Amino acid sequence: MLKAGYIQTLNVNRFTLNGAYLIDDEENEVLLPNRYIDEKTHDGEAIEVFLYHDSEDRLVASTVFPHAVAGEVACMEVIDTNSAGAFLDWGLPKDLFLPLSNQQHRVEVGHWCVVGVYIDELSGRVVATASLNKMVSNSEINLTIGQKVEIVVAQQHEYGFRVVVNNTNWGMIYNDQMFQEVELGDILTAYVTKITEDDRIDLSLQMVGVKQIRNASDILLALLEKNNGELELGDKSSPEEIHELTRLSKKMFKRAVGGLLKLEKIAIEPTKIKLL
Repeated sequence: MLKAGYIQTLNVNRFTLNGAYLIDDEENEVLLPNRYIDEKTHDGEAIEVFLYHDSEDRLVASTVFPHAVAGEVACMEVIDTNSAGAFLDWGLPKDLFLPLSNQQHRVEVGHWCVVGVYIDELSGRVVATASLNKMVSNSEINLTIGQKVEIVVAQQHEYGFRVVVNNTNWGMIYNDQMFQEVELGDILTAYVTKITEDDRIDLSLQMVGVKQIRNASDILLALLEKNNGELELGDKSSPEEIHELTRLSKKMFKRAVGGLLKLEKIAIEPTKIKLL
């Protein structure tokens, strides 16, 4: 079945002056315009494409994929507005429509906004919404402590950032778990640190537990080797100095140093560590 808003693998069925017609298992056809076809494209070839409606409301295929497909969240730039809503640059020739009813506040040209992409039930078209609760909730959580996840930074609060986890759930990264500068719309890797009884998900931008310590140790060893066996960091170093050089918190730095000392891989001074 041909479905707008999704990536599908279809086969080349025939060629015309306008491009190649691709076919699905049910023998439904969709046009892949000439701009996406090269001289090596041949009959029967399987091609991975994204389907969407063009400016004339025809279903077409593209080998260029958008910033987000249906069911995903991404940050996009507003490039035009009218009385009905706004139009976002999502990486395709036709812009993505953000209806006025789906805006939490009126957006302006040049602004960037975090939106979810979904299929409008009435029109069948791909549209955007800034009201992420339409797509994201914690009514069902299929995550485990320590799990590696993909997040989109969605909202900033005084105590941290609210993020979308795996395009499905809401999560929170508190300021003491950031370890790097982030901006709204950033797509990052994070790790689940806690899932509470009231279905709140806490995350960190660093690994947790033993895996985290092991990763921090590898970072220090790599930096030592890169800097001729010495780093100007030690017990007396400030958290800011440690983070600037290693991207680790001081707590994790001290844990990693302790592990490497036990393995007799390093020696430590008040303001310096050395590779043995």
